[in-house]
Order: sequence, then C-alpha cells, then structure tokens
Amino acid sequence: MKNSTIAVTNQKGGVGKTTTAVNLAAYLSEKHTVLLVDLDPQGNATSGLGLPNSEGLTTYNVLLGEARLDEAVRETNRPNLYILPTNANLAAAEVELVDIAHREFRLREALKNADYDYIIIDCPPALGLLTVNALTAADSLLIPVQTEYYALEGLGQLLSTVQRVRQTVNPSLDLLGVLLTMFDKRTSLSEQVMQELQAHFSEKVFQTVIPRNVRLAEAPSFGKTIIEHDKWSKGARAYKQLAKEVMKRVG
Repeated sequence: MKNSTIAVTNQKGGVGKTTTAVNLAAYLSEKHTVLLVDLDPQGNATSGLGLPNSEGLTTYNVLLGEARLDEAVRETNRPNLYILPTNANLAAAEVELVDIAHREFRLREALKNADYDYIIIDCPPALGLLTVNALTAADSLLIPVQTEYYALEGLGQLLSTVQRVRQTVNPSLDLLGVLLTMFDKRTSLSEQVMQELQAHFSEKVFQTVIPRNVRLAEAPSFGKTIIEHDKWSKGARAYKQLAKEVMKRVG
C-alpha cells in the first residue's frame, strides 16, 4: 500500500484529539509502521508517549528546514511506532513561517519521502498555519467530536477551511471520518449529538464510539498508550476497533 497520511484535527480543544492520535497510532503499529507527527506546540503526543519533549531536534526544526525528517524522528517503546516530537518552540513557527514562500507546503515537503505505512498528524486546537500545513500534507482527515452541547459549533469553520485547502493546495484531501469521543450512553445528550452528526455526515461517522473512560484519561500521565496502561479497558477496546475501521476505510 502507498502510505496514508491522516490529520487528526478539530479546532476545539479538549475533544480527545491527542488521545485519538496517540492510541490510533499505537494500534495501527501492531500491523504497520507508523509515524506520529506532533504538530501541537503543547507537545502532549510527545509526552503521552513517555518522551521528554525538551531535548533534541523537533517538528520546529523540520518545518523551518533546519533538519531532515529522519534526523528528528525518534523511536518509541513500541516497535513500529515512531514520533516526530515537539516542544513549545513550535508556537514560534507560525510567526517565522509567515514570510516564507510556499509556507503551507513545509510539512508536505518534509514528509514526501517518509517510508511509513501510516502517518498520523496530531494538529493544534486552532486553524492557523500549522493546521493548514497538516491539511496540505494529509490524504485524509479524522475529526474527533466530543458528545456535548456545543459539539457542532466550530465544525462549520473547520469544514470551510478544509474546503479552501481543497480548492487551493490539496484537491485530494478526503474526510476519512468523524469520531464520537467521551460518549456517555447514560445521557440523552450523547445520543442527540450522535443523531445530529449522522444527519450531517451520514456514513462518514465512524461506527466505533470512544466512551468516557478513566483509564484512557490516566494513560498520558504515565507516558503510556492505552495498550500499555490497560489494554482490557473499554477505552482500549474502542481504539482497537477504531484502528480496524480506519484500515478498512483507507484500504
């Protein structure tokens, strides 16, 4: 298969974006080689995989052309799972890239010879230049949506950004799917949000639903994926299922 690059994005924070990027990457790495690109200056994907995010080359150096991808990528404690780590310096890249020609292509250029089956990009919770770089580099887009009152607020803005990216720099960008996160089947609100999303996105809504799960929430503080932290938890089973669904949709 040709490699598949998936941007995990939603400009709302706190929707389970990094949790999804990290655990989807971990489960895909059981069968494939996977590169996780931490494109969020908060560096939560980096620390969530147990890597100290202060030392060495990072996404920032790669985007600014100071380092090649292969120089900055690091191994993780999972075979087949690699990470392009980040730290707070990345916030400065938004400003420093502004005057550079073809600035929205920097990530695509950096990844063009990357030899992984899957590249998962964890985007920042904003629609700035970093996210546009991710959408320009990606084949497809996975949108995690928390099942809460304002779940659909902001999705319109994200989708119009996606539309602009398609019209200008990446016509083949595809919506892989919308993922319901932090789902609580005891509340009617979760069900309502699910119905609303299905009305808007129909078959693009993943059948897998990520439940509210304490073990999932704890795992990053130990620098572990849910596989290492508690692979029998409800959260782990859900991400395993999601990985199967993603492989099917990509395949």
